Amino acid sequence: MLCQDIHKAIAPWLDRYKQICVVADEAVNVDWPYPTLRITVSEQDKSLETVSRIWDFLLEQHFTRRGLLIAVGGGVLTDLAGFAAATYKRGIDYLNIPTTLLAMVDASTGGKTGFNYHGLKNAIGAFHAPVETLIYPPFLDTLPPQQFLSGFAEMLKTGLIASSPSERGSEGALWYRLLQYDLDTIDTAALAPLIMDCIAVKERIVAADPDEQGPRKALNLGHTFGHALEEISFVHRTSSLGPLLHGYAVLYGLIAELYLSVTLLGCPRDPLQQLTLLMLRYYGRPVCKCSDRRQLITLMQQDKKNEHAAEINCTLLHAIGAPAINQTVTPAQAEEALEYLFSL
Repeated sequence: MLCQDIHKAIAPWLDRYKQICVVADEAVNVDWPYPTLRITVSEQDKSLETVSRIWDFLLEQHFTRRGLLIAVGGGVLTDLAGFAAATYKRGIDYLNIPTTLLAMVDASTGGKTGFNYHGLKNAIGAFHAPVETLIYPPFLDTLPPQQFLSGFAEMLKTGLIASSPSERGSEGALWYRLLQYDLDTIDTAALAPLIMDCIAVKERIVAADPDEQGPRKALNLGHTFGHALEEISFVHRTSSLGPLLHGYAVLYGLIAELYLSVTLLGCPRDPLQQLTLLMLRYYGRPVCKCSDRRQLITLMQQDKKNEHAAEINCTLLHAIGAPAINQTVTPAQAEEALEYLFSL
C-alpha cells in the first residue's frame, strides 16, 4: 500500500491486535508507544544470533500468537523479522514498513524470509507473507546514493522480466521507462509510480506461484551470480570485490546472466549493452582476482536454487519480458560469463 502519512496508514491495524511490538533499524527514527527492539542491521548481522535476539525480545514481552510484529527497516531487517515471525510460536502476523528502495521493491514483498548460514546467502528461511507492506516514499529522501542505486538494480531486474515492447498498461514497457529515469537528479516523487509497478509485477508473479515451484523463479534473474559475488565479498574475504551491497551484486549478476542469455539462448544484445552502460556510468566495474573465480563457481554450485548437487541453476532471458527458468549452466560457461563481466 502506498501511503503519504505513515501514522494514519498504521492506525487501522492497531485496533485489530491485542499486542503490538516493533523491530526497527536503529538508524531509523521511529517513536511509537509500543515495545521496540532496535537492532543494527548489515549483511554480517543477517544471522541466527540476530533472529534469536528478536525471539528473546518477543518472549520478554510475553507476546502471544494474537499480536502483530511491525518491522521497520531495510531488506535485511524485514527478512530477519519475517523469519522470526514465521517461527515464533509456529507463526505470528507481521507488517513491513520498508525504509530503503531495495526493501520496498523486493525484500519486503513476496513472503521470503530468512538469514545467512555458513557463508551461504539466505540458506535458512521460510515463506511467510506479511499482512501488509506500507510504502512510504519520503523515507527515500535521506537514503544514501549507493543504497538508492542498490535498490534501483532490483527494479531493473523486474523490468527485464516483466516488460516487452508490445505490452500496454501500467506495467507495460517497464524496462524502457526505467532506462529513462534520471539517476543524476533523483526525484523520489517521480519514482513512486515505478516502485508501485515493480511491486505489482512481483505480487502478480508470487500470487501465481507462492512457494517458488515454477514461474516465481523468474524473479531470480541475476541472483545466481549475484549471490555468489555478494557472499564472497562479505564472508570469504579473499576477494578484492567488496563488501558489495546486494543490488550492486545483482546488477553484476544480471550482466553475467544476460551474457549467457545472448550466447546460449539467442537473446538480443540490446539489454546487455544498455545495462553495461548503466553499470559503467553509475555502479563502477567489479574487480575480482583470478583466484576468486573458482570460489565463485563453487558458491554457485551450492546455491539454494539448485535442484541437484553441484549444478548451476540460473534464470536467463529469451528476450525482454520472456524469462527462461531452470537453465543449467556448466562451470565452463559460468567461468566464461565471469570473464566477460570482469573484462568490461
